[in-house]
Amino acid sequence: MSPALRLAADWSWRFVVVVAGVVLLAYGLSFVSEIFIPVLIAMLITALLAPVVNALNLRLHVPRAIAVLVTLLVAAGVVAGLVTIVGSQASSQWSDLTDSATRGVAEVERWLSTGPLHLTSTAISDYVSQIGTTISQNRSTLIAGATGVVSTAGHVVAGFFICLFTSFFFLLEGRRIWSWLLHLLPLPARDPVDDASRQSWVTLTHYMRATIVVALVDGVGVAVGAAILQVPLATSLGLLVFLGAFIPIVGALLSGTVAVLVALVAHDVVTALIMLGVVIAVQQVESHLLQPFLMGRAVAVHPLAVILAVAGGATVFGIVGALFAVPLVAVLNTGVSALARGGRRTEEVADIAGSDAPLAPDEPAPNDATEHERGRPREAGPGAR
Repeated sequence: MSPALRLAADWSWRFVVVVAGVVLLAYGLSFVSEIFIPVLIAMLITALLAPVVNALNLRLHVPRAIAVLVTLLVAAGVVAGLVTIVGSQASSQWSDLTDSATRGVAEVERWLSTGPLHLTSTAISDYVSQIGTTISQNRSTLIAGATGVVSTAGHVVAGFFICLFTSFFFLLEGRRIWSWLLHLLPLPARDPVDDASRQSWVTLTHYMRATIVVALVDGVGVAVGAAILQVPLATSLGLLVFLGAFIPIVGALLSGTVAVLVALVAHDVVTALIMLGVVIAVQQVESHLLQPFLMGRAVAVHPLAVILAVAGGATVFGIVGALFAVPLVAVLNTGVSALARGGRRTEEVADIAGSDAPLAPDEPAPNDATEHERGRPREAGPGAR
C-alpha cells in the first residue's frame, strides 16, 4: 500500500468517525430539543446578564441571590413592556393596515386587467376561485397545521420556564455547576478543558455584549425610519428587526423586508423603496461601523463563514440553528484553538484583552474547579462572570 493511499485512508476513517459522532449527537439531542434549546438560550442570557449581576454583587454588595433575582425580573419587565407596546400598537393600527391591504389588492387586480398582462375580470375571478378551491381541498392540512401551532405554543411556554429557571441557577451557581461537570472528566483533561472553556466563555460574553447593542441600533434605526415615513406598526417592525439582528449580516436585512412590505401595502412603491434604503443603510452601519468598533478583531467571523454557518444551521435545525450558528462557530474557534495550544491563551482572547473595543470583557477567570487539589483559593468561574 502506497504511503499516499495509507494517509488518505487514515484521514478518511477518522473523518467518518467524527461525522458519525456529530450526527448521532444531533440525532440524540433532537429527542430532548424542548429541554436542550432553552438551556442553550439560558447560556446566552447568562453571558449577557452576568456582568450586571457581578456589578450588583461585587460593587454594590447586594447578595448574589437577590442580585440575580432583581436582574432577571428587570429583564423580564423590559420584555413584557415591549410586548405590551407592540400589542397596543397592533390593536390600534391593525384596522387601518387591513383597509390599506384591501385597497392594495384592488390596485393589483386593476393592474392585472389594465397592465401588460391584460387579464380579463373573468380570468382574475377564475384564479381567485382556484385559490379558494385549493384552500378547501387542503382544509385538513391547514387544521392540522393550526393544531401543531397550538402544540408548539405549549412547548414554547414550557421552554420559557425552563430557560428562566436555568438562567437563574447559571447566574447564581454557575461556578459550582461547572466545577461538578469538570470533575466528570479524567484528571489530565480537566485543566486544558477548563482553560479552553473559560476562554470560549470570554468570546461568548464579548459576542453577546456587542450583538445586543448592534441589534438595538438596528431596531431603533428601522423604527425611526418607519415612523418618519408614517408606516404603520413602526415599533413592532423595529422589534422584529431587533430580534432578527441576532443573526448577523442576514438577520436584520431579512426581517427588514417585512417593513418594506408593510410600507408597500400601507402607502406606495416610492415609500417602500425609501424604506428599503433605510433597511440597507442600517445594515451597512452595522457591518462596517458598529461590529468592527464594538467587537474589534476578537470574534470577527469572516462574512463567508457567517453566511455558510447561518445557511447550514437553518437547513439542519431551522431558525434555532440560524440563531446559534455564529456564536457556536466563534466559541468553537476559540475553544479548539485553546486546546491545540495546550490551554494557553488564544489569539482571540489576547485580542479581546488588548483591544480598544468598548464592550470587551475581562480576562478569563482563573481555574477554580481543582482548588481543593492545588491547595490555593480561586476566584469565580465562567458561570459567575
